[in-house]
Amino acid sequence: MRTYPLEEEERIEKVIRACPLCYLGMADENGKPYVLPMNFGYEKGVVYLHSAQEGHSISILEKNPLVCIAFCTDPGLVWQNEAVACSYGMRAESVICYGRVVFEDDYDEKVRALNIIMRQYSDREFNYSAPAVRNVKIWKVVLEEVFAREFGVPSKNAARYKDRTQF
Repeated sequence: MRTYPLEEEERIEKVIRACPLCYLGMADENGKPYVLPMNFGYEKGVVYLHSAQEGHSISILEKNPLVCIAFCTDPGLVWQNEAVACSYGMRAESVICYGRVVFEDDYDEKVRALNIIMRQYSDREFNYSAPAVRNVKIWKVVLEEVFAREFGVPSKNAARYKDRTQF
C-alpha cells in the first residue's frame, strides 16, 4: 500500500467537509497532551469550534493557544492478498493542520461562526437566542500549516486488490 500527498486545495477541503468531527490536540504548560473530538465548521482556511465558557481545554488554551487539528475520512479495510497479513491496511484520506486558537467575543462574529459550524451539518438556516450566543465560547483557528495524505492506495503491481468498504 502506498501513501500520497494531497496538494490540491479543493481536494483538501473536500476531505475536511466529509468529516463529521475533527480531533483537536493541545498541550498544557507541562507539555502533557490533551485531545478532544469536536464538532466544527470550516471556511476559507479557518476552522471554527465552540464550547462552554470554562473548562480544562479553555484553561490550557489561555496559556498555550497552539493546536493541531486532525481530520480523517471514514477508513475502509483494504488488502492486496487476502492470505497475507502484511498486505492489509486502511484506505482513507487525512488532513493535519496547525494553528493558534483565538477566542471570538464579538456578538455578530459569534453568530457568523455558529452559522459556519451548522453548515457543516445542515443546509437549514438557524436562529440563536441572545443568551445562547453570549454563553458560548467560539474558537477561531486560522490554519497556518496544512498537510494532507491519501493512504492505503494499492500498489500498481498488486495482483489483486479488495476493498471491504464495498460489501
